[in-house]
Amino acid sequence: MNEGRRTDRFSAFVRRSAAAGRLVVQPRMGFGELDRMRAGLAAVREARATTAGTVTLDSYTRCHDFAAARRTLRERPRDLNGFPLLAHGSIAVRALLGETASQDFPVQVRHGTARPLRIFRFLAEAGVDATEGGPVSYCLPYSRTPLAEAVREWGTAVELLAAQPVPMHLETFGGCMLGQLCPPSLLVALSVLEGMFFREHGLTGISLSYAQQVHQGQDLEALAALQRLAAERLAGTDRHIVLYTYMGVFPRTPIGSYRLLESSVRLAVHGGAQRLVVKTPAEAHRIPTIEENVAALEFSHTVAEAAADAPDGVRPTETGLYEEARTLVDAALELGDTVGSSLVAAFAQGRLDLPYCLHPDNANRSRGTIDRHAMLSWSRAGAMPVRTADAGDPAWPAAEVDARSLTRMLSHNERRFDREERTGSLLAGAS
Repeated sequence: MNEGRRTDRFSAFVRRSAAAGRLVVQPRMGFGELDRMRAGLAAVREARATTAGTVTLDSYTRCHDFAAARRTLRERPRDLNGFPLLAHGSIAVRALLGETASQDFPVQVRHGTARPLRIFRFLAEAGVDATEGGPVSYCLPYSRTPLAEAVREWGTAVELLAAQPVPMHLETFGGCMLGQLCPPSLLVALSVLEGMFFREHGLTGISLSYAQQVHQGQDLEALAALQRLAAERLAGTDRHIVLYTYMGVFPRTPIGSYRLLESSVRLAVHGGAQRLVVKTPAEAHRIPTIEENVAALEFSHTVAEAAADAPDGVRPTETGLYEEARTLVDAALELGDTVGSSLVAAFAQGRLDLPYCLHPDNANRSRGTIDRHAMLSWSRAGAMPVRTADAGDPAWPAAEVDARSLTRMLSHNERRFDREERTGSLLAGAS
């Protein structure tokens, strides 16, 4: 970017780390009490890894039930499933960040709300480095807020971030829609569209997300498509790619969990992502401790260093994923005068359609499936301009997804990583 003085601290840190060949790893972490949150950030900062900090908000705050957040913080703080940001107040949060965050350890607040304006005002007042979400990705899966209302409020909220003396970094969650069973072309398209929405409202320090799915080669193809499409549609932005370790049903065994985490690190390194949001073996059972988060970060760092020196051996698939994602982006943009109006119209007409998403503004006529190649594809396209699994091979018709097959697909990675034999891994010989 030419406006170096307006580059946000989070973007600059990730860029420096990438230039030095270091993958930034980041936990999902949020605790109710101020002292515990401080201890968590300090532990992540001191981990033997290149880390960014995370403050994940609690569900009361996400749903704007601030009175319940304050009451629970006062009476039963350990019952909170995240950090009650507004209940603590901006002075306390600014002090927390002053003690823990720095240019070499920026902190991101993760919130999960479809209507972020009040939270974003607080983040700006408290001096937070970065946040995330998006008008689609934090509306359709997590709320019943009308999409048009979410788009309007997100536009105002993004402009607020862009107007700060040092603009806040914003990560689109569009590449993580539903966490699983959404074919990658739509994830790539939504990530780019939300990035374009952020830029439309004046913000140029952004990151584009993608969630690991079920096939390493397809995920490599998706990451390449995301980078190519972003280069075409988001020129002039200070951007990077963030990968998420698989967000669906996690393996039940520690060895299976670490196998899955290892595969996501290798995917990030070989797929060109600059940042990885990790999970821990505790994910299948409960919220992880500080120590478990640190262990996962340090393990990921070790895998990343080894992966950088050794070819992975997995090649990207060649399924036309970039072309399909580009077609979805164009199909949406031709429907409106702005990116925001285009998103609203595209979902209203089913030109964008999230499988298995029950929000009233989503057509829900599409279905994703794990096909005979063990890749995610469309078994039903609805009104979207995409190919179904049987389009290239009528001899293998795409089976309609029923409750039994859906349950089996949701546990695909759990079964795969808990059962598979592993060779040539950092975990070889572990038991």
